[in-house]
Amino acid sequence: MTDLTRIPPTYDHRLVVVSIVIAIFASYAAIDLAGRVTASRGRARLAWLTGGALAMGSGVWAMHYTGMLAFRLPIPVYYHLPTVAVSLLAAVLASFVALYVVSRERVTPLHVAAGSLLMGAGIATMHYTGMASMRLAAMHYYERGLWILSIFVGHRDSVCRPAAPLLFTGREAQLAA
Repeated sequence: MTDLTRIPPTYDHRLVVVSIVIAIFASYAAIDLAGRVTASRGRARLAWLTGGALAMGSGVWAMHYTGMLAFRLPIPVYYHLPTVAVSLLAAVLASFVALYVVSRERVTPLHVAAGSLLMGAGIATMHYTGMASMRLAAMHYYERGLWILSIFVGHRDSVCRPAAPLLFTGREAQLAA
């Protein structure tokens, strides 16, 4: 597709910083909530797991959309709200999986691998659903190689996410077992 005209973007660096700050706070909340989920049983565990997934998922989602708002095009960009809501749901479900995996009494490398695969798929779904929610007088085009690379990088990063709370909650020996 060499006959496409690229629209030159700019970035609002203030919003990029806000996006990073949101990511830091969402990460802190996820680590704290993973410990609370692990320490709870029964209905309290389900409540912490659900609340944690909502907090972590909405944090990931807010960071992503703030980053999207930082990306400025010289044409008006709108968002289709039902599609935006689907992307939020994907982030919350991915976070639920991640918190469930790290809050088990015994976490094996297989649990982390499966959880990271599901979380990576959830994050990719959130990202590309969010991109699909954009409404603008232009056409999206993804270069196949970069698209595949983005999925790979997202999965690679998600391998670290489920294990990270274990390192901060005193459960790192459990992961090695």
